[in-house]
Amino acid sequence: MRDVILTDHGPKPIGPYSQAVRANGFLFVSGQVALDPKTGELTGADIRQQTERVLENVKGILEAAGVNMHHVAKTTVFLKDMNDFTPMNEVYAKYFTSAPPARSTVQVSRLPKDALVEIEVIAVA
Repeated sequence: MRDVILTDHGPKPIGPYSQAVRANGFLFVSGQVALDPKTGELTGADIRQQTERVLENVKGILEAAGVNMHHVAKTTVFLKDMNDFTPMNEVYAKYFTSAPPARSTVQVSRLPKDALVEIEVIAVA
């Protein structure tokens, strides 16, 4: 059994995927870039602004599924430039203040909409 999560608190999918899927006690949140949920446009001129928008999108999707950031067990961060790791990490740390989730961070050559960062999460639901 699986449930698809769709909310106005996160950007609408820009392809054939769900914002999140709940299955077997887990919530799998699709990778989020810095799209404004209201306009669908990429926001933020720098890595800090984009990371904040991404994590606000993640937070909105989690809340629509009845969980919150404390339920996140694993994240994967995709960076266009690994030199952005420190400022991304500073913003990220504000969202995961205690018992942060496991995390992988990788540099990629390009992200959707030419974003600087994309983050996907797996939460215990």
